[in-house]
Amino acid sequence: MSAEVSRTRRVGRPPRLTLDAIVDAAERLLAAEGVDKMSMRRLATELSSTPMALYHHVRDKDALLVRVLESQARAMPRPELPDEPRERLVAASVLLYELLAERPWIVEVLTGDDLIGPSALWIVEVMVGAAADCGLDEEEAFFAYRTIWFYIVGDLIIRVTGARRRARTETVHQDEVVAGLTVETHPRLASLADRWSELNGRDTHRQALEAIIHGLLLPRS
Repeated sequence: MSAEVSRTRRVGRPPRLTLDAIVDAAERLLAAEGVDKMSMRRLATELSSTPMALYHHVRDKDALLVRVLESQARAMPRPELPDEPRERLVAASVLLYELLAERPWIVEVLTGDDLIGPSALWIVEVMVGAAADCGLDEEEAFFAYRTIWFYIVGDLIIRVTGARRRARTETVHQDEVVAGLTVETHPRLASLADRWSELNGRDTHRQALEAIIHGLLLPRS
């Protein structure tokens, strides 16, 4: 940043803050830098403002994150889903995975399990409803949704953190460990060692979700 631009930002009336501007700036920061680096102070700097000015619009960081989640949820598509309940559950689950995969910072926010944008609950309603229409009772249908949700979040968190680690270093510790295994101690893993990285990198979320849902819907003995 040039000294001239810096001086320009410090003089005159500061730009008028609006809640929409704060939410938009927070979305940009979250997408670029992730949740851990997004603070009210960092956001204030981005907006050429002060943290105190932000607190006139939002109570705290959590309240801001809820606003951002709600903004994202409202912008996400709501496609037509299949009528058949099993197919509908699979389609909704795949849709949820893929929407979050496009916005990995949202997954980081949601791992706290207590922040959510109300407008996102439509897909939860669809998933629980589809599970119930498959013959599960109310509690079983909710359990099915939660099991699918845990898979989605776990898979995406592993992919996001793994990608960041690989961006920092060319060495993948897990690959090195597996490559050093012997057939005497780990025959199955050693046989897969030369394909370990490729197998780990495969995008199998649809296949995995279909398998999970198939198991969840099996008749209980």
